[in-house]
Amino acid sequence: MTEQGEGKKNKWKQWFFTLLAFNIIVLFSLVVLIYWPVSAPDLPEQQSVQKPESSEFIIRTTKNNLTDLVNAYLDELLKNSKHQYQVVLEDDVHLVGELPAFSTTVPVSIRLEPIVQENGDVILKQKNISLGLLELPNQKIMGYMNKYLPLPEWVVINAKEEEIYVAVTEMDIRSNFEVSVEHIDLGANHLAFKLNVPYETLGIEGDSNK
Repeated sequence: MTEQGEGKKNKWKQWFFTLLAFNIIVLFSLVVLIYWPVSAPDLPEQQSVQKPESSEFIIRTTKNNLTDLVNAYLDELLKNSKHQYQVVLEDDVHLVGELPAFSTTVPVSIRLEPIVQENGDVILKQKNISLGLLELPNQKIMGYMNKYLPLPEWVVINAKEEEIYVAVTEMDIRSNFEVSVEHIDLGANHLAFKLNVPYETLGIEGDSNK
């Protein structure tokens, strides 16, 4: 064999082994990539979702509807009493009735400004008050009202501050619903109340871990 032919043969051998080595490297790389352990990504911890125990609803009404409701409650409260009074919602809260005085009754009239508290209760701030023709200080008249007017436990007359605290959130409601005042604007006839309905009242189970 000539030297030229021997040289060509050596070149073909070099190309063959070079190509073989390249294929081996590629195959090895693929195997490494396929079987190389993959680290799991850091996932955020799953937090347990707590089921709610109640739902809230906003109820909007009018002065006339609330007046009827309040006076129906007063009629029930006073049905076994000799006292009579009622509430009229106008641009303010007007409480009118009669109080016993000197073996008779004396008309009482008080106008109050409702102020909604953050917790859903209401303070009725006294604006104007009168007890028949008796000329008495406002605090004296409110003290007299506190003494003689039958009131539920959640209504407190504060004669010194000349106001009535109405703890709406403390009302005892048979349905076990919770009521609070959301907004009162008598001038605009805009009244809104928040009604909280516990699921247990409806026989629905809430989150026992809460």
